[in-house]
Amino acid sequence: MTISMYQAAIPVSVHALNNLIGILEKGAKYAETKKIEPSVLLNSRLYPDMFPLC
Repeated sequence: MTISMYQAAIPVSVHALNNLIGILEKGAKYAETKKIEPSVLLNSRLYPDMFPLC
């Protein structure tokens, strides 16, 4: 039985993107409850040489 590149890649990518949607929704909800501007969270870094999310 052979497996195509589509069958190997797309379901994994869809799952990862759905997880990312959930994380971003949680971040938006957190910003709303803490009354933080969402752009502050998007531009936050854990370390100075780290790239921001956006």
